Amino acid sequence: MTAPQTLEEASALAGRIETQLNQVLIGQPAVTRQVMIALITGGHVLIEGVPGLGKTLLARSLARVLALSFQRIQFTPDLMPSDVTGHSIYNAREERFKVQRGPAFTNLLLADEINRAPAKTQAALLEVMQERQITIEGESFALDAPFVVLATQNPLDQEGTYPLPEAELDRFLFKIVIGYPDQQHESRMVSMVLDGTLPDSLEAASLSPVTDAAGILALTRAAGQVLLDEAILDYLLRLVRATRDHPALVQGASPRASIALARSAKTQALLSGRDFVIPDDVKTVAAPVLRHRLRLGVDADIEGQTVESVLVHLLEQVEAPRQ
Repeated sequence: MTAPQTLEEASALAGRIETQLNQVLIGQPAVTRQVMIALITGGHVLIEGVPGLGKTLLARSLARVLALSFQRIQFTPDLMPSDVTGHSIYNAREERFKVQRGPAFTNLLLADEINRAPAKTQAALLEVMQERQITIEGESFALDAPFVVLATQNPLDQEGTYPLPEAELDRFLFKIVIGYPDQQHESRMVSMVLDGTLPDSLEAASLSPVTDAAGILALTRAAGQVLLDEAILDYLLRLVRATRDHPALVQGASPRASIALARSAKTQALLSGRDFVIPDDVKTVAAPVLRHRLRLGVDADIEGQTVESVLVHLLEQVEAPRQ
């Protein structure tokens, strides 16, 4: 497969990938767009939603469309860190220890229901997500690029869930909240399953590869060439800094969030067919970049405020530059 050479080719390739994904994840174009932005930006994604909304289908479809290696881990309360990264076993015949690589050695790792595992197992992903390498018995192994973790979690009020550590949450570029499709799209989905157009499984067998790892890395390079004007940079920094002073929040966004917001806005501009960032690009990616990095105060929670409502307020209050 030929990697894109220009920004126009890169934007067109990304559009073809989105089109394929939207064929199976019916009625969720914002979700597929956000996953695409994260993948091209090189960041990990936390997807929250109740069971049955297509989170696993989305991950499998993405791997198939991009011809990437794919592994899935079902997180459970008894899952051990070595079940994620791998372990060393003794080979009696060869009289030496041999590394048995775990499922994290892949391009696309689906960590399904990550918040059903205890903190020590969740922590096993920290080095993998941040350093793109795995250490087993003191030996480090670099992971092939691209490497992206797509983690799904159930809402925290469900039984048997653990809150993710803040350090781990900060490793996710995006937190995507996936909701129910509207009636029109749900009707279309049911009809497609009943007539066999859409398989009632998680195999995504109807999709065809559009590009490969080299194509994704080319898209990442293309996004890096998108122009981020000083005025837009100043705007997104003011937006991030405003989270640190908001009275409803006891924890604002870190400098890592500023970097994530800038990179994501550039990718959003690329997917929109532009070689420069506009304020709407920043606004589009602000919620998935920031929502999991902010912590609401107790008083604000009692008053009925949410992180989402605070973000809406900040986007309205922080003045954007004129286009």
